[in-house]
Amino acid sequence: MAKVNITDTILRDGHQSQAATRMRTDEMLPACAKLDKVGYFSLECWGGATYDACIRFLNEDPWERLRRLRKALPNTKTQMLLRGQNLLGYRPYSDDVVEFFVKKAVENGIDIIRCFDALNDLRNMQTAVRATKQFGGTAEIALSYTSSPVHNEDYFVKLAGEIEQMGADIICIKDMANLLLPYDAYKLVKRLKAATSLPIALHTHNTTGTGAMVLLKAAEAGCDIIDTCLSPLASGTSQPCTESLVATFQGTEYDTGLDLNLLAELAEHFRGVADRLTKDGFRDPARVLAVDVKTLQYQVPGGMLSNLIGQLKSANAMDKYYEVLAEVPRVREEFGYPPLVTPTSQIVGTQAVMNVLMGERYKMVPQESKDLLAGHYGKLPGKVNEEVRKKCIGDTKVITERFADTLPPELDKLRDEMREWYQKEEDVLTYAMFPKVAPKFFEYRAAQQLRIESDMLNKEEKTMPV
Repeated sequence: MAKVNITDTILRDGHQSQAATRMRTDEMLPACAKLDKVGYFSLECWGGATYDACIRFLNEDPWERLRRLRKALPNTKTQMLLRGQNLLGYRPYSDDVVEFFVKKAVENGIDIIRCFDALNDLRNMQTAVRATKQFGGTAEIALSYTSSPVHNEDYFVKLAGEIEQMGADIICIKDMANLLLPYDAYKLVKRLKAATSLPIALHTHNTTGTGAMVLLKAAEAGCDIIDTCLSPLASGTSQPCTESLVATFQGTEYDTGLDLNLLAELAEHFRGVADRLTKDGFRDPARVLAVDVKTLQYQVPGGMLSNLIGQLKSANAMDKYYEVLAEVPRVREEFGYPPLVTPTSQIVGTQAVMNVLMGERYKMVPQESKDLLAGHYGKLPGKVNEEVRKKCIGDTKVITERFADTLPPELDKLRDEMREWYQKEEDVLTYAMFPKVAPKFFEYRAAQQLRIESDMLNKEEKTMPV
């Protein structure tokens, strides 16, 4: 039995899950020299919601963050999370945009691309995976874990076999809502190890309070890599604690070989970051560290829960909270049992809120719900309720082919649209991901550059001989 390898999520999912992705690059860099010495399998440091948060809230260039992290972590593999054909945005992109994005991600410093699709439709990952391999990255393909009448152990074992055939280097079990229970994890990992020849990674959270036990049982079953997070941003809606798992495995056949003293020093740094995030109102320890076993019933991941609460508060309808939670599994069943992860979690959640607030189910149907039911996001895993589909999309034709095959190339069009803000190639991708937010960021960046140039000129003038 090989040792257990650790992927630490402190620089990405840790603060995404607990603090709305508000950790700044200048809070990451001072810890990088020590992070680089730990001996992690990888550091998850980019992708997911970090790109959005950088330009929308932090006025940071996500590509500059990646380059700086890459330079500061010369001995450690960097890892990102990619939403398949949706990249880091919320819609499917044409293949030329997907290929260009993956190319630039690898060029700017990403080693491992963990690619997932909300519906486990492998057609939505094929372009990103092919590009990852083509440009020299490691392709880690995730199966989005959930439970439903169609999502059983056999389903995931079959899916893993197809993932291996796609050319994956690593298979990841992505348990975004902490629905995978410890003994189920043991059985699933055992079967995946028997059915494939690839390393198995496991990503979970601690929303239902079982996360560390899930990782322990997975390791005993032969899981090669587990996702954990340093203690200041660990547990609850985040990943189980790195130090606790390292201590648990110490002296056993699963020993990670990581130094607890070094991890303690890192924890001290990130404790200060966590305190700042709490003080600034981005992290509510009472909420993010609470164990909610109702997640097993409603299957609502932490991020989706935050969205639901936000929508209900803005509608002054928090009294409808449990009514909405009960509506989520009903909508999910009628929509063909999509796993609840970005973007399907938001789509199903928003539809559940609408159904409750309107007083009539499917009286108001957002465009995203219509697109999901029309096949724009891929093949829904279960049988869709046809009465609901008819009410939502009428006679609209349901697409059964890969949706990206219906999209013409769009990279050149995007370049034309954002030409006035263009400074470097990656800017086209920033605009592609967030066309409404990116221009504001580009204008802020230009203003900052002018300010810096002006300051430099003033300094030069003051130092010139009279």
